[in-house]
Amino acid sequence: MNIDPTIWAWGGFITFIIFMLALDLGVLNRRVHVVSIREAMVFTVVCVVLALAFSGFLYFAYDRHLADLGLVVDAIDGVPNDGRLAWVKFVTGYLIELSLSADNVFVMAMLFTFLRVPNQFQHRVLFWGILGALVMRGVMIVLGASLVARYHWVLYVFGAFLLYTAVRLFMAREVAGDETPHEPAVLRLIRRWFPVTTEYHGSRFVVRIDGRLFLTPLAVALVFIETTDLVFAVDSIPAIFAITADPFIIFTSNVFAILGLRSLYFALAGAIEKFRYLRASLAIILGIVGIKMLTADFLKEWIGPSANFYLLGLVAAILLTGIIASVMNPANAPEATPPRGGQLGEP
Repeated sequence: MNIDPTIWAWGGFITFIIFMLALDLGVLNRRVHVVSIREAMVFTVVCVVLALAFSGFLYFAYDRHLADLGLVVDAIDGVPNDGRLAWVKFVTGYLIELSLSADNVFVMAMLFTFLRVPNQFQHRVLFWGILGALVMRGVMIVLGASLVARYHWVLYVFGAFLLYTAVRLFMAREVAGDETPHEPAVLRLIRRWFPVTTEYHGSRFVVRIDGRLFLTPLAVALVFIETTDLVFAVDSIPAIFAITADPFIIFTSNVFAILGLRSLYFALAGAIEKFRYLRASLAIILGIVGIKMLTADFLKEWIGPSANFYLLGLVAAILLTGIIASVMNPANAPEATPPRGGQLGEP
């Protein structure tokens, strides 16, 4: 029985992620507490450093073809990924996925405000929400990679969808209203199928009352987080297929971006509205990625094998410009700080 050598790369990476999640929940955040901005910033920096360190490992692994990495032709540019290509594609994908998480941070803040999730329990919801997001995105990436490898025209569908999303995002005047569009439908569906308590019961997702199991508002918040990630994944997953169809690079860059999302939320949830030009930057990035998908063959002939390297520089420049412009001309929007707690749906 022949075993695919890449299974060792996948197994090693998944083991590393499980170890990091266990360390997070079982050691570093074993005690229920309110995550401070300082703590969130430290963890954000750690996540970024780990991602950059892993990109160095990818350079070495693909350059030496460890576990047979880099031997398969990438369906996007038609060449195998050597060390340099793997590094550029990982960093570009990581940067795009991380930047697209900015809107997700805002929506999560609105969800926690709507559901009155106490600050000290928000970390628990985000932890399990991220764990579910890793599984869900893994399935979407494997399916997407299979489609791209078998049907090249799928890339043009992804590209057109990203252009549509970019225009919609750029024209929208607000990231979201007082509630996200899917909130009421999800809440009605949960209440139709499951009994839900009106009050929180500590950090528990399920409680037994008079012999009957009830979901707590914390469980409802978890379902909302998973639903929100599914909505955003529909935009972000196609974006990275403009860069590579290598499932290992796609999955690892997504995972590191998602791992940093929780700490990014605690660091930026109260200030995300002040970055008034960030959404325009994200819309431009999505538009550029969509155009790259639709004109991949032309760009390959015109620019050559350095197209992804130029895309990395362009994405970084657009993000930096949006941040600097927001700092120099800040918005006077109120902070979206989630309240301390209350009942489900309480005004």
